[in-house]
Amino acid sequence: MGTMTTSPTTTDHSEQLTFLPATPVPVQFRLDEATRRRGLAHVAAIRAQLEQATTERKARSTLSGRARSLPVRSSTRHAA
Repeated sequence: MGTMTTSPTTTDHSEQLTFLPATPVPVQFRLDEATRRRGLAHVAAIRAQLEQATTERKARSTLSGRARSLPVRSSTRHAA
């Protein structure tokens, strides 16, 4: 049996790559830079508020968990 050899296949033609055409944003959704900055600042403020609320909720949960772990004093009722 003969030895089988393979050689890499080469192509002599080159291919030009092109960018796809940019899809234009409809006019009603276009923002100027100032509006974009205000919007991003507003989103950042909302995220900060949510983070603060989450932190406060976790703190309350931790405190209420500690309160539950303390022994409860039994109340004694006096007969009148």
